[in-house]
Amino acid sequence: MSDEIDIDIDALTKRMDGALTSLRGDFASLRTGRASASMLDVVQVDAYGAMTPINQVATINVPEPRMVTVNVWDKSLVGAVDKAIRNAGIGINPVMDGTTLRLPIPELNEERRRDLAKVAGTYAENARVAVRNVRRDGMDQIKKGKANGMPEDDQKVYSDEIEDITKSHIAKIDAALESKQEEIMQV
Repeated sequence: MSDEIDIDIDALTKRMDGALTSLRGDFASLRTGRASASMLDVVQVDAYGAMTPINQVATINVPEPRMVTVNVWDKSLVGAVDKAIRNAGIGINPVMDGTTLRLPIPELNEERRRDLAKVAGTYAENARVAVRNVRRDGMDQIKKGKANGMPEDDQKVYSDEIEDITKSHIAKIDAALESKQEEIMQV
């Protein structure tokens, strides 16, 4: 028998947690008809010759449920921020008010809500695939352990543990998707 083979369950769990965290970030960027500062996370501004995240050139606030305000710090960047928001593909047209941009969030129609629910489903499926890939990596580690003389009992214990954390993470993804789709479809 060779050296003791050990499968790092904690590392696999952290990778699955990463897929769940990424999914929550994707869900936060989906516009649900309510104002959210995170909906501008995708916006990159051409500032000082480099593409810069909007939160590094302005303060983003949500004063009302259907309004986001962007207070640009440098007066010379107001036009660039306005252009970046318009070109980001989030469907919002800013209204300039000095160095402040007001972003009224329009009501979503039924068709757009269904489309957003489908997009949320796609994000969830991508997260499920990521979790399954981590499971596959763990099972591959078990196969390598088997080739190196890992006892069958240990193989079974690790295999069961990997399956349990996989099922747990898939259930969390499904719950997050259901919650997001409810939020999207809420009028």
